[in-house]
Amino acid sequence: MNLHLGQQYSFFTRQPYSFFARLSLHAVVFVAVQLVAVQPSHAAPQSQQNASASLSTLQSQAEQGDSEAQYKLAQSYLHLTPTRLDPTRLDPAHHDPTNDDYQSALKWLRASAAQGNAHAQFLLGYLYDYGKGVPRDYAKAAENYQAAALQGHSTAENNLASLYQHGQGVRKNMGKAFEWYLASARHGNPVGQCNLASLYYLGLGVPRDYKEGAKWFRAASDAGSADAQNRLGVSYYKGLGVPLDYMEAARWFRLAAQRGLPIAQTNLAYLYEQGRGLPLDYVAAYTWYSRALAAGDASGADRRNQLSRLMTRKQIDEAASLLASFSPQSQPQPSPPAATTFSLLQPQ
Repeated sequence: MNLHLGQQYSFFTRQPYSFFARLSLHAVVFVAVQLVAVQPSHAAPQSQQNASASLSTLQSQAEQGDSEAQYKLAQSYLHLTPTRLDPTRLDPAHHDPTNDDYQSALKWLRASAAQGNAHAQFLLGYLYDYGKGVPRDYAKAAENYQAAALQGHSTAENNLASLYQHGQGVRKNMGKAFEWYLASARHGNPVGQCNLASLYYLGLGVPRDYKEGAKWFRAASDAGSADAQNRLGVSYYKGLGVPLDYMEAARWFRLAAQRGLPIAQTNLAYLYEQGRGLPLDYVAAYTWYSRALAAGDASGADRRNQLSRLMTRKQIDEAASLLASFSPQSQPQPSPPAATTFSLLQPQ
């Protein structure tokens, strides 16, 4: 995604990969900082002076009609620090944007979008999509997403596809959803690639094609998408579009599990419990089931309870010791929960 800005929707639930969905994770930290903050009685550090000068320059350029400066100024009001896989990451040094922040951001986004800036068009669409600073309006979200998508903005293409898939702001149309997911995928967007693969896997808007689905799951997996890694693991476990290979399934489940995806942690635990693709290991299975449960996936709770009746006290103590070494801070933030279609514990 380079520095393309905007949240990306997961396929089944339209849960966003978004800084807005993560604001509560920073709340305690922000309160603590505010309690001890004092006004400095001396000159600001050079880095702060530079930041202030940079913002002043942006403001001047924006007022002169520079669309890129207008867009960057809007970013600053929303406290964004984009990265490739998380292009809407909230700057941890700042708090949740205030209403005044949103209104200032909207002013500059509209100015930039009117000049055809695809990034601004997308982010404006996002604000309408989620009702941030404006009343939620899916139709306006779709309008702005489309303006950006027509310029090849891959996240806009993905999110416009999601609106067509769910019939929000536009008439539901799986054919158009497929076309926009395909465009996003071809432009290298990992979320678009994963969503396109899911269409092929399930036969929605396009004839079912497991091989094509696995191809796009792999592309997204190679780009670091935990959801895609889990789904590719399921493909290898079942031999759908790829040769049946439990060891390869375990490799992809482990990658996704280590990135914090709860359903992948459950799938990995199941392989350890069954000894498929991995050595039979009740301690590892119990540990991964427990981590998944703590992260929000309860589908393996019964299997973990059954394991506890088979394990020795020494094994349970060993698992407890392993779990104690994993603090909430050390576990990566997971992607939105994957559909049960990609869980090994759900009947197909």
